[in-house]
Amino acid sequence: MGLLVKHRGGPDGLHIFDRRTGLNVLLDEVEIAEAQWARAPRQVSIALTNACDLACPYCYAPKTAAGLDADRLCRWIDELDAEGCLGIGFGGGEPTLYRRLPQVCRHAAERTGLAVTMTTHAHRFTPQLIDALAGAVNFVRVSVDGVGATYERLRGRPFSQLTQRLTLISQSFRFGLNCVVNADTLPHLDDIADLATAAGAVELLLLPERPARGRQGSGPQVVSALHQWVAAYRGPLLLTISEGDAGPLPVAQPLPHESELSAYAHLDATGTLRRTSYHTVGEPVDDRGILAALERLQQKEVG
Repeated sequence: MGLLVKHRGGPDGLHIFDRRTGLNVLLDEVEIAEAQWARAPRQVSIALTNACDLACPYCYAPKTAAGLDADRLCRWIDELDAEGCLGIGFGGGEPTLYRRLPQVCRHAAERTGLAVTMTTHAHRFTPQLIDALAGAVNFVRVSVDGVGATYERLRGRPFSQLTQRLTLISQSFRFGLNCVVNADTLPHLDDIADLATAAGAVELLLLPERPARGRQGSGPQVVSALHQWVAAYRGPLLLTISEGDAGPLPVAQPLPHESELSAYAHLDATGTLRRTSYHTVGEPVDDRGILAALERLQQKEVG
């Protein structure tokens, strides 16, 4: 059984993380020698597959067929765990289309101390899949862009089906909602927050639309209106926003000296390591392992 509480040393001190509850404690008075700093990123997002059974017009994910080999992935997960990573987040594409999803999640839960999270549209969360993932996934993020007819137009699935899936998910997992914010979804932020609260979510992640496949993304007016909405929000949800999109909003930065590839990296479905899913510069992970690819990527970015 993997560790439930994990320790990570870095430039900001000793970071203690409980994957069961999501509790983070930073002992910033503890000085960690640089030679003992964790070598792996604090968090790594992993696109298991590019496959998806939806066709959202604003999706930035690659549409070329690709998927990670499960055995290699488990070796990379073990390496990340040993080098101080705290959590991995599975996405895609749609991660529930990855055939060995339960086995990979179970490996991380039982063989490592990593927290396992997942971003999904949730429509494939059947009771059978929930049983297979229960105890092996620490947090689920459900993508919900708009409500009612807006959701159905953008996502192409019945909104009533989504609410049914949220009820099922809430019975087995801690979860939050993600919302791509653009001109279509901006007017529905109050409704999305109300949906999240009523369903039992603990977090609402706001993601201004990125330019992709001919779409310009969220313009300055939409982003400004989003900032105004966040500033005025007084509900119970924890609000989070994608890195670089906070603008003038006050945000928590508990680990100011742990940044860039020390804080986060993305592994795409071809096995290429990148700074984020939006970055074009990447480094393939080969038989030398994921930390070797990370070092090459750092050198490439410096160069």
